[in-house]
Amino acid sequence: MSRNSMLPKPFHGPHVAPLRAVHEKVVWRKPTARCARVRVRSHTCECRSVIYELCSAGGLMFIRRTARMSKGMDVRETEWLLTAKAAVPWQRLLVGQAR
Repeated sequence: MSRNSMLPKPFHGPHVAPLRAVHEKVVWRKPTARCARVRVRSHTCECRSVIYELCSAGGLMFIRRTARMSKGMDVRETEWLLTAKAAVPWQRLLVGQAR
């Protein structure tokens, strides 16, 4: 049985496409506790060692990257953007145009 078939449906999101030769470099920052509550609006598949989440909080959106490693997790996030502007970097990440 593959790991994918063991995951409940809500955890099977899209896979990030392979990185394209021409791509944008995303600036990943240490997380900031700007809001008490963060809502995950979309996420990539949990079957990979690095997952991405499109998050919203306080009227803004950002992308959270979680890399699961043997020594623990490394969590980073992008700058917080107005909701209307956050869809563009999220789509670029999904199709391999950003990383």
